[in-house]
Amino acid sequence: MATLDSKFKLNTGAEIPAVGFGTWQDKDAQEDAVTEALKAGYTHIDTARIYGTEPAVGAAIKKSGISRSEIFVTTKLWNTAHHPDDVEPALDASLKDLDTDYVDLYLMHWPVAFGRGDNMFPKDSNGKIINGDTDYVDTWKAMEKTFKKGKAKAIGISNFSRQETERLLQETEVVPAAHQIEVHPYLQQNEACAWFRSKGIHVQQYSPFGNQNEIYSKGQNMGKLIDDPVLVEIGKKYNKNGAQVALAWGIAQGHSVLPKSKTPSRIKDNLEGDFKLDEEDLEKIKAVDKGMRFNDPSANFGWNFYIGEDGKVE
Repeated sequence: MATLDSKFKLNTGAEIPAVGFGTWQDKDAQEDAVTEALKAGYTHIDTARIYGTEPAVGAAIKKSGISRSEIFVTTKLWNTAHHPDDVEPALDASLKDLDTDYVDLYLMHWPVAFGRGDNMFPKDSNGKIINGDTDYVDTWKAMEKTFKKGKAKAIGISNFSRQETERLLQETEVVPAAHQIEVHPYLQQNEACAWFRSKGIHVQQYSPFGNQNEIYSKGQNMGKLIDDPVLVEIGKKYNKNGAQVALAWGIAQGHSVLPKSKTPSRIKDNLEGDFKLDEEDLEKIKAVDKGMRFNDPSANFGWNFYIGEDGKVE
């Protein structure tokens, strides 16, 4: 297959495949999609408690006949389980659904805590999210215990600002192995990503195609990132499409990328986004950065995310 099969090293010494398969949304289609992805050659699957796709991921891995040790699996702790007493039970529930006794990477999905309990989005009588009072530093300390027990081979964060991460580094023991954030050619976050890397934190790009996702209302009244003329033109040189160029750009930054699709041909195409772009093409892509962030649920989650970061609209 026309893919480089690139891998990056985490600060634990483990290797993470550069192209991961994302399983957010389309819950009922995920077992087939993950089956297709594994068949195509993916060895990195990304899920989360809130996606509701852990059972599908577990079933697809089991069905594939591929050894568990050959597949890098990430899942994420949801906001309602931030209390230190809830962290390990939450991971245990994820492991049960994934039908495995460890995950390769366990991420804190957001720095914000919601009220404890089974309701994933606890709301008051006015429909506002009920926030919990657990500090993310305490949540992280509980995650460190799961890492030391080997239930999570690595732990990391998602949707943190540099400021929040700096506090975590100062007040806790284990440096996050990875940080999953929105990064794509329209939101390159060069300074922030360089800072995370300098701390030994591997950057993972979610929504690597930016506004391709219909859920992002902000991206609806503009052209799709994957149709950007600069990306499309560069693609012609390598016989690739704009989406594949966007992925190759991310990998060239030293990041893992997490495209998602349920279409077999696209699933395969995305894996072939692991190719080498010439320096001159990387320079051209630098110029398309719009500092445009499509995902910011601050208003709904009762927390001001991404303070001081690119694309933050105050």
